[in-house]
Amino acid sequence: METVNTSQQTLAFIHDKSPIADIICNDLTDLEFEILYRSEHIGNGITQLSALKSLPEVCIIDLDFYDKNVLAELQELHTKYPSMKLIAFSDRDSEQAVKPLLEIGFAGYLLIGSDADDFKKAIEGVANGGRYFSVGVADIAQEYFGNN
Repeated sequence: METVNTSQQTLAFIHDKSPIADIICNDLTDLEFEILYRSEHIGNGITQLSALKSLPEVCIIDLDFYDKNVLAELQELHTKYPSMKLIAFSDRDSEQAVKPLLEIGFAGYLLIGSDADDFKKAIEGVANGGRYFSVGVADIAQEYFGNN
C-alpha cells in the first residue's frame, strides 16, 4: 500500500556556524521538516529569501545579541516577510532580550538547551497561528501579551 505524503512544514534557519546548530538542523530534518535554506547572518538570510520560489513558513534565528545591528536586521526581516513566522533561539532569558523581539513580531522563543521535541512544538504551534515560549521566558511573554 502506498502512503500519502502529507505536506511538510518548511523552515529557514539563520545561525552562526556551530555544532549545536548543526545538530538541531539534523534533528529537524529527522523530524521531517524541510529546511529550505540555512544562513549564517540575518542580512544574508534576507537576500537568500528573495531568491526562493516560496517562503518558508517558519524562520528560526539563533540570535547574537552582541551584534549591535541585530534588532534592526530582525525588524527588516519581519517587515519584508511578514507572513513568515519567527522563532528566536538564544541563551538570554531577560526581559531586555525578549521584549524587543516580541515588539518586532516574534511568535516564539526557545532557550539554548531546548530539545528536538521543543523545536517541533514551537514550529507546529507558530505555523498554526499560535505562540511558543520556553519556560524561562514564558512569564515575560505572558506579561507582554497581557498588557498589549
